Amino acid sequence: MCKDPLNRLSSGTVASSLGHAPQSASRTDVYQLFRNRGSALPDAIAIEDSDERTTYAALLCRVDQLAGHLAGLGLNTGERIAVLSRNRREYVEVQLAAAATGLIVACLNWRLLAAELRHCVTLVSPRLIITELDLQELLDQTPNIPTLTLGREYEDALTQAPHFTPVPQDPENGLVILYTSGTTGLPKGAVLSHRAMIARASVFAAELGLAPTDAFVAWAPMFHMASTDHALSTLLRGGTVVMIDGYDPDAICRSIETHRIGWLVLIPGMIESFIAHFKEKGITPIGIRVCGAMADLVPPHQISEITTLLNAPYLNSFGSTETGLPPATRSTIPIGVTPQTLSKQISAFCEIRLVDETDQDVPVGTPGELLMRGPTLFSGYWNADATNTEAFRDGWFHLGDVFRRNADGTLGFADRAKYLIKTGGENVYPAEIERVLMADPNVTDAAVVRVPDDRWGEAPVAFVSRSGDTATQDTLMAACRASLATYKLPREIHFIAFEDFPRSTSGKIQRHVLESSLRADPGAIELQELTRPET
Repeated sequence: MCKDPLNRLSSGTVASSLGHAPQSASRTDVYQLFRNRGSALPDAIAIEDSDERTTYAALLCRVDQLAGHLAGLGLNTGERIAVLSRNRREYVEVQLAAAATGLIVACLNWRLLAAELRHCVTLVSPRLIITELDLQELLDQTPNIPTLTLGREYEDALTQAPHFTPVPQDPENGLVILYTSGTTGLPKGAVLSHRAMIARASVFAAELGLAPTDAFVAWAPMFHMASTDHALSTLLRGGTVVMIDGYDPDAICRSIETHRIGWLVLIPGMIESFIAHFKEKGITPIGIRVCGAMADLVPPHQISEITTLLNAPYLNSFGSTETGLPPATRSTIPIGVTPQTLSKQISAFCEIRLVDETDQDVPVGTPGELLMRGPTLFSGYWNADATNTEAFRDGWFHLGDVFRRNADGTLGFADRAKYLIKTGGENVYPAEIERVLMADPNVTDAAVVRVPDDRWGEAPVAFVSRSGDTATQDTLMAACRASLATYKLPREIHFIAFEDFPRSTSGKIQRHVLESSLRADPGAIELQELTRPET
């Protein structure tokens, strides 16, 4: 039982712990900001998890209890704990308790294969893993690390925890580690500081026009940046986090009927089914300020339909785990519009450059790698000095993504710099071909990969899913010939089922999996008749 959870720190205690240095007065941390919300809104609902609602006062109490337990274990600032769990209230409790104690939470992906998970655990060397009972077996092949099981053991730890007195944290201290990977290789651990998380909360509020009490539906995994970033930022503003374990259209629809939502996250691969479910149930949202994500990967006609149904514009942003929603946050696609272009406005919370292979700025209209600096930026990859040296050159973070600066100052996405198709000395960016393919209203998704070519070095190959058979090889190739230079034309088009696209946990198609499967054994993917256009 918590006693006086909101007044444990007197003003004298705060003053003595901070001192009077001007640099100290300008700093704050995630826990202190959350504590302020708990003090101002004790009876407001902080988290809704299934049928259970937790007020800000109750959540603060539980966070302080967990922080007391962690401190009692002798864990020190900068040490890591890990959480292996589906979406539930306790996930946020762990993150906020870590914020209070100076620990760093490694957010483990329970969907990983055993070898990948072992790598993620070994990489950060956590002192403790907090996990669900039925996920513990995933840790059998990891080093012998103490665990705290959610449920009875966790609740007992809270009730028996010693008194906890929070100590202000340096805003540059690490808070969470979110794992990310490129087209190949094992996951890297991106470290997000208190400073970065607070800045990301500011971006959400300022550039998406969110109100303090707007709710957030955390259905995407909490080990993903969209849910962790926005769940914490929602609690720092005073809104409600609705916890949902994975993509559950019924639960999401109930949430938008009962809560005013700030940002409703929708990702490629779910929008078509969500539209069908929404229509079937006849949902009437209370209000949604903005919806969507990853507009570049969504068929344009789906954007038009979903914005009309939800009566909310579509977010045309560009960001990453490493950057947050910047460098491009502000752009939205109006309700009912089928976008012809997806140019993006640069966020006010960062600086950007576009550079060539020698890190020299490129002129307007020329593709260049995007570089960024700003307060939302992560601190670096854990235990990866060589990678950090390469990624942070000359005081800028190199995203590995290629854009063109338009004459009006907006940015046009080209593709991943790390996934170029070089054919006959020319660079081909897969997104250019994919946009043409997905412009067909009967195409549900598309991905372009590279294959070796004896004559040109590499050649593009397209994988397409479709509704019905009206999108044919002939019609798609005709569209490509009408919009693309000859060297950009896909050499082959493979029709596959929508569900056969290999995807990451964030919904992005994994090109390297398609590429590897095609090279190793074309029969490994259920392929239909293909076309071999003349080039």
